[in-house]
Amino acid sequence: QVQLVESGGGLVQPGGSLRLSCAASGRTFSSYFMGWFRQPPGKEREFVSAITANGVSTRYTDSVKGRFTISRDNAKNTVYLQMNSLKPEDTAVYYCAAKGGIRWPVSYDYWGQGTQVTVSS
Repeated sequence: QVQLVESGGGLVQPGGSLRLSCAASGRTFSSYFMGWFRQPPGKEREFVSAITANGVSTRYTDSVKGRFTISRDNAKNTVYLQMNSLKPEDTAVYYCAAKGGIRWPVSYDYWGQGTQVTVSS
């Protein structure tokens, strides 16, 4: 069982930056793929980014490439999402998720409770 707790959300002006953190419980964090998802108001949840267990490989949805960076610190059981050049359309509840295995996940087994990010002037 893995428990995930996100933090770092808030209100930011367009063009600003935020860094989200997701702290995980358990001793096997370093064996999990980690992902970030978001759910904009009135829309379905969507994939944002993911990172392999060893942190070597990452993936991003096209709309955030060049602006967001995912990283992880396995010693701290934490995954991060650095978000720069934020746009109003980035407004959403952001969730982190975890999945064990050796292949890029199709679905995730564990989810956090979410943190709100609002980009507005």
